[in-house]
Amino acid sequence: MKKLSTTKLSSKGQVVIPEDIRKALNLESGDQFVVIATDNVVILKSIEPPRLEEFSSLLDDAHEKAKEARLTKDDLNQAIKHSRKKKRKQ
Repeated sequence: MKKLSTTKLSSKGQVVIPEDIRKALNLESGDQFVVIATDNVVILKSIEPPRLEEFSSLLDDAHEKAKEARLTKDDLNQAIKHSRKKKRKQ
């Protein structure tokens, strides 16, 4: 992969990632990035959606922790309501 390319910022604030880099990194239209800025450096880090297995594992862990804490659905609904009220006040 070619490690150095130049591009420029459009009047709309858009930057084109050069084709050879897009191909080497398998980037496609619609891919999302985290943008990090420090001093005069801008870093684009691609975001990969989590795999379904990761969600499943997280849900299993959450169910187990809720069971250990003896949380009920009513407890969760109360916590959600409380959180939403706090958010509206902000």
